Amino acid sequence: MEKSCTLLVHFDKASPAIANEIKEALEGNDVPAKIDAMKKAIMLLLNGETLPQLFITIVRYVLPSEDHTVQKLLLLYLEIIDKTDAKGRVLPEMILICQNLRNNLQHPNEYIRGVTLRFLCRLNETEIIEPLIPSVLQNLEHRHPFIRRNAILAVMSIYKLPQGEQLLVDAPEMIEKVLSTEQDPSAKRNAFLMLFTCAHDRAINYLLTHVDRVSEWGELLQMVVLELIRKVCRTNRGEKGKYIKIIISLLNAQSTAVIYECASTLVSLSSAPTAIRAAANTYCQLLLSQSDNNVKLIVLDRLNELKSTHRDIMVDLIMDVLRALSSPNLDIRRKTLDIVLELITPRNINEVVLTLKKEVMKTQSGELEKNGEYRQMLIQAIHSCAIKFPEVASTVVHLLMDFLGDSNVASAIDVVVFVREIIETNPKLRVSIITRLLDTFYQIRAARVCSCALWIIGEYCLSLSEVESAIVTIKQCLGELPFYFVTEEAEATDASKKTPQSNSMTASSRRPAILADGTYATQSAASETAFSAPTIVQGSLASGNLRSLLLTGDFFLAAVVACTLTKLVVRLEEVQPSKVEVNKATTQALLIFVSMLQLGQSHVLSHPIDNDSYDRIVLCIRFLCNTGDDIRKIWLQSCRQSFVKMLSEKQLQETEELKAKAQVSHAQPDDLIDFYHLKSRKGMSQLELEDEVQDDLKRATGEFVKDVDDANKLNRILQLTGFSDPVYAEAYVTVHHYDIVLDVTVINRTKETLQNLCLELATMGDLKLVERPQNYTLAPESSKQIKANIKVSSTETGVIFGNIVYETSNVLERNVVVLNDIHIDIMDYISPAVCTDTAFRTMWAEFEWENKVAVNTVIQNEKEFLDHIIKSTNMKCLTAPSALDGECGFLAANLYAKSVFGEDALVNMSVEKQTDGKLSGYIRIRSKTQGIALTLGDKITLKQKGGS
Repeated sequence: MEKSCTLLVHFDKASPAIANEIKEALEGNDVPAKIDAMKKAIMLLLNGETLPQLFITIVRYVLPSEDHTVQKLLLLYLEIIDKTDAKGRVLPEMILICQNLRNNLQHPNEYIRGVTLRFLCRLNETEIIEPLIPSVLQNLEHRHPFIRRNAILAVMSIYKLPQGEQLLVDAPEMIEKVLSTEQDPSAKRNAFLMLFTCAHDRAINYLLTHVDRVSEWGELLQMVVLELIRKVCRTNRGEKGKYIKIIISLLNAQSTAVIYECASTLVSLSSAPTAIRAAANTYCQLLLSQSDNNVKLIVLDRLNELKSTHRDIMVDLIMDVLRALSSPNLDIRRKTLDIVLELITPRNINEVVLTLKKEVMKTQSGELEKNGEYRQMLIQAIHSCAIKFPEVASTVVHLLMDFLGDSNVASAIDVVVFVREIIETNPKLRVSIITRLLDTFYQIRAARVCSCALWIIGEYCLSLSEVESAIVTIKQCLGELPFYFVTEEAEATDASKKTPQSNSMTASSRRPAILADGTYATQSAASETAFSAPTIVQGSLASGNLRSLLLTGDFFLAAVVACTLTKLVVRLEEVQPSKVEVNKATTQALLIFVSMLQLGQSHVLSHPIDNDSYDRIVLCIRFLCNTGDDIRKIWLQSCRQSFVKMLSEKQLQETEELKAKAQVSHAQPDDLIDFYHLKSRKGMSQLELEDEVQDDLKRATGEFVKDVDDANKLNRILQLTGFSDPVYAEAYVTVHHYDIVLDVTVINRTKETLQNLCLELATMGDLKLVERPQNYTLAPESSKQIKANIKVSSTETGVIFGNIVYETSNVLERNVVVLNDIHIDIMDYISPAVCTDTAFRTMWAEFEWENKVAVNTVIQNEKEFLDHIIKSTNMKCLTAPSALDGECGFLAANLYAKSVFGEDALVNMSVEKQTDGKLSGYIRIRSKTQGIALTLGDKITLKQKGGS
């Protein structure tokens, strides 16, 4: 059998102590050496050593010591030694201890008395305790509170022993008397705790008798009162009302711990609006008054739970919750915004957006290092507000456009994406947004933000003035042409004529000279040099954001510039009556395109233009040289239509998610119906009435019924031995977050009694057995339930294996039945999750572990194969369904899941259909840890075949 353990001490096995050395030190008169020797003896005993020879030495040399530390260590030693023999009888030498304990209980020093009483709380042997009871009871009336509070605990632990009620018959009455006269808060708490655990009714009577004074009691006692109320209300729901009043009175207590417990208790016991509102207000007060970030995060979690069950009440407190944004901690701010965004209603939207705008303005001060990240969170929050309530967009869009040139690229991207969505959903704001965008375009410094802003300009500049000012803005941001030039000494004049430019700076040692026709030539500072290297012509800092980005080799941006200019020129044809102006704009655009192509094919930059961007710019040149009606329609209308379709799909997806969340469980058809209007209302307060109504509503909607999928439960039962084995075993596996519980049923199939039957388990992977196995005796044809706890530390597939060992009465050797292996599946730890495309890409770039699995399957349809992988890996497909529609012979999709340990699992699937009908390609898995990447890869390799 396992022994009970009340003491744990870390033991360094590197330097084992020898029993003889300990004995010598104990026999000496040196007190520090004695203390050291006692500590070593205790550590050895805790680690399985017996040291029987030390007992008499300790009785002779340690027992008489007056030193307090030695006496405390002596009690720890007595706590852990075996006090009984193999048959459970108390060892005779314990009589020596008994006398010492009695002396200690009557010792003039309060500390010695107190620690001895504390020691008695951990004694289970009634033969040792019985002679000490009179001394324990005397200490209940001692003048010192330290002794009284430990005496009460000793009485409680003695009373809880199997024969405790015979040893201390009138203990509850005595403790109740002590409680009525006691003044020390800690002793009072211990006395009430004793009544709570051992004499429930007396504790309730005492509470209800002194109900008016509960708010004056000490913090410790109030905590025990709350625990008592929780226990009573769970067992007897009918009496909830009067106890809820006590909890509400305690909400004004001095201690924040008590206030927090009161709020938690109220939420767990009652659904009455008054009670929930009181709890929510308490949480909001704690959120603002506590400086500890951990406390704030815990309180925000509680508010988040309230939001999901009592949204209407939380909506009224939205501004109180928003005040938590004053904390500089990003996690607190993120949680606060998440809660607030789900509580927005038409009534409070303006207040919320106003607060968020003020917070955005504060981030411009630049005092805090994480201001950029916080600004990004605020911009995303405002974005979702504006999508839900389009009327507020006009109040925020212009403010946010100031951040298009933000040094934090992520927040600038969020702003431009927000602007792109608002300009489509709010047609009234189109003109003002375009005007503001053209005014602030030169401030944009990030290529991705420029690309998105150019797309907006190309799609939404419709009038003549807008199109013309857009073309001028882009030309200004590109600077003067060309982007570079190469000259030879003999052809300086020709080259300068080919590349007219004005007001430029060169990076070479040459200085510009103005020729008679107003163009520049380059004169050399060193006339000996026959040939100069290609020179990049820099743009002025104020107007050359597109130029400086192009000169870093960003040719994707060059392609976007070309497409935008093409759209603007084609639209200019429609709105500009003068053909001359149109032709002029066309030629200027073509010159820009050619200059970009020349830059891409020159040796000025470290890498040449990529094929995709080259093809795109050439396509723009061809289109401007030959504009047909069909292709014009594609350029001017199809692009916008695709964007509108994307927005509507996103909205549809969000609506479907909300509908799925809104689905609640319904009552069973044979449930009892409780008619509230027929209830007796006599003597019930308003709060009690509210609580009754809410409970009835919950019953009616089936909220009290926990829906358990029995069929799913049966899937988790694993057979561990064969039907013909003498011992049959099967396990029901329950996977919690950080541990696995094996509920093993063992059945004796024989006609004999099996003795010392033991379930021995071992693990492989990141699994760890929590407890050592116990021995059992199993009667013929009887069964036994054995529970085993296994700790899990990471998301890796683990294996549990082992055997059942037992003895029979007529055979001396032990029999062994080997068990079937239990494989713990990674699927139990990962669940589908959602993240934005941006977040997915960021994580994909950051994560260092990648596992690449080649596609090998009998499935011949790409979409079917994707569904099969999603089902097998328990992941969520982030790629929109519309992007996967149609038959084109290839498919690319992103999948995402999160583990219970907070790890992210990213999967990218790229599949192509071969000419023979088979699928080929790769599935790439990325994660921060090696375990999840390897395990998920193994799972996909195992399951991807499909078919059967």
